[in-house]
Amino acid sequence: MHLEPNDIYGYTSLGVNYLGLNRVKDAEAIFDQALAHKLDSSYLRLFVYYAAFLRNDAAAMQQQLTWGAGSPGEENWLLSVQSHTEAYYGRLSKAREFTRRAVESARRADSREVAALWQAYAALREAEFGNPSSARQSASAALALAAGREVTAVTALALARAGDAPHASKLADDLNKEFPLDTIAQGYWLPVIRASLELRANNIAKALDLLEATTPFELGQVHTLGLGMLYPIYVRGEAHLLARQGKQATTEFQKIIDHRGIVLNFPLGALAHLGLARGYSLSGDTAKSRSAYQDFLTLWKDADPDIPILKQAKAEYAKLQ
Repeated sequence: MHLEPNDIYGYTSLGVNYLGLNRVKDAEAIFDQALAHKLDSSYLRLFVYYAAFLRNDAAAMQQQLTWGAGSPGEENWLLSVQSHTEAYYGRLSKAREFTRRAVESARRADSREVAALWQAYAALREAEFGNPSSARQSASAALALAAGREVTAVTALALARAGDAPHASKLADDLNKEFPLDTIAQGYWLPVIRASLELRANNIAKALDLLEATTPFELGQVHTLGLGMLYPIYVRGEAHLLARQGKQATTEFQKIIDHRGIVLNFPLGALAHLGLARGYSLSGDTAKSRSAYQDFLTLWKDADPDIPILKQAKAEYAKLQ
């Protein structure tokens, strides 16, 4: 930043690392410096948006959406990030609408691979929320648009999480063949995809073994939108739940909650509270389990009522009363 004060990437790089350390005020100070130098871009605006999200400042988030409105090359990024926010709070219908608008905007800007990516993340969201049919539909729509590295990886993970093992395995094999030396593909995406497939087959030990490879990268930023989704941690937590290892599960889900500045508005940040509740329940700590369920249900107080994972959470919580 000192050597190149008019290069926006110095500011965004420093700011995003402050966010990753949960130092939101320091991050915002850096972003303000960039804007004071008349530096601006959709990428910078994404991080300004994330800082506002971490402060629960809906007005400041809306300001960033307004900034990008009407410019297809800029607005699709902000529309997509808003879809994650809606999903974070369980407002799935609104999330779908923002994704639809993001995809259309990217296509108008002739960015087919970006459009495909927004559609792929919608598929992943549907899978996590318990809608496998919708996940498969969105995955097919994504692949019909384009199939770059991240699109293939996210679509494969969505299908693995939705229980479509044959298609997920084929996409994983394609990813492995095309990117044999790619650190993110080999160290992050492929282990998570294959571990998810093993969990579906109830091969818990194999899943945990595969996730060992992700340890150096699991806190990394792997999403085009600058998110660190913490998927290896989340899937590892799920594996421990399936193994009825409550203490180990709570350790993993707590990592996600402790790293809000990395997971940001990605829906796993909210779902981690549910995982934590389930882990405490397995450990026999009813009081902490009840509290974690309440945290999740508070986040999802305005959620669409028909989401399968929400129905499950409410039923589980009722049994603790």
